[in-house]
Amino acid sequence: MVVIGGGAAGFAAVEMLRRKGFDGSVTMLSADADAPYDRPNCSKDYLAGDAQPEWMPMRDASWYADHDIDLRLGTDAAALDPVAKSVTLGNGESLDYDALLIATGAEPIRPPIAGFDRPDAYVLRSLRDADAIIAAAGQAKCVAVVGASFIGLETAAALRTRGLEVHVAAPEAIPLARVMGDDIGRWVRGLHGQAGVVFHLGHGVTGWSDGRLALDDGTAIDADFLVLGMGVRPRVALAEAAGLAVDRGIMVDAQLRASAPGIYAAGDVARFPDPHNGQPIRIEHWVHAGRQGQHVARAILGDAAPFTDPPYFWSVHPGAEIRYIGHAEAFDPPHVGGSLAHHDAEVAFASGGRLLALATVGRDRRSLKIGVELTV
Repeated sequence: MVVIGGGAAGFAAVEMLRRKGFDGSVTMLSADADAPYDRPNCSKDYLAGDAQPEWMPMRDASWYADHDIDLRLGTDAAALDPVAKSVTLGNGESLDYDALLIATGAEPIRPPIAGFDRPDAYVLRSLRDADAIIAAAGQAKCVAVVGASFIGLETAAALRTRGLEVHVAAPEAIPLARVMGDDIGRWVRGLHGQAGVVFHLGHGVTGWSDGRLALDDGTAIDADFLVLGMGVRPRVALAEAAGLAVDRGIMVDAQLRASAPGIYAAGDVARFPDPHNGQPIRIEHWVHAGRQGQHVARAILGDAAPFTDPPYFWSVHPGAEIRYIGHAEAFDPPHVGGSLAHHDAEVAFASGGRLLALATVGRDRRSLKIGVELTV
């Protein structure tokens, strides 16, 4: 077994293989400099300074040796030959496989805007990225965040906790409205505003230079450094070059099998059939990636069941957490039950009368119940 990727899906797959008694060789190739760690925490408690570095690894270093897992960090897969069933590494070494999992994840988008390639313009995807931002924050008073995405807003909240003045610039009028609706978007903006975050919404960004972030209305934000929270794109270059079916992600079937024998894909890079309607979807959630990795391990060991787990994620904002179960790319006006202001609410996302997803605040039992109901 060869796994390409050291994130949630890759780690969960190798852990499940060993848990289920697989005694063949397992090689895990990770371009990351660090062994698998709690990636969501990079924008949450770790960035805020509330989680210690020793809390971040999924397992200590001895776990991989004890379970006979050949973990190779800082290692890129340069080429894949699905016919010969081999992977060529960046150093020229070749590895044969019987089963291969591509779990290369996604990479942050860095748009071709003037100054966004400067060393003081950071992205946040890895533990090393978080450490670089923490180091910059230690020498700074003010930061500008471009993008009111989940990652952008969580970064803003964490850096406010560290005492920085934080400005958020984004083109949308209401944060998260496209994915969560106006009610949650306005409420989330209010939470951040009460915490001291300054918003510059409804404006595009035209450049970053000499500590100034220029907006399209001619105004500028003075800041010591910049964090880009403008989404991610799946890392599909390896699969595409190998001739696998790729369409905004690696195309897989209900068992997460790619278009060549013996190859699977899971996590942010995989585009799989929605169990409810059969349409291909790609999900960028940590828990979901881990569950897909576990499913691939079971499939390799002979389980023919389709993957049907509903997507799930959580997001941390000043004084509140949102839990979201299900998947809704398009939905009718969301229905709010309870009170967002009192942190006791649920927001239902439906289409044509069918519930697609539910966001909850302070109602974890309800989230768990809907998760069961949404499982096919």
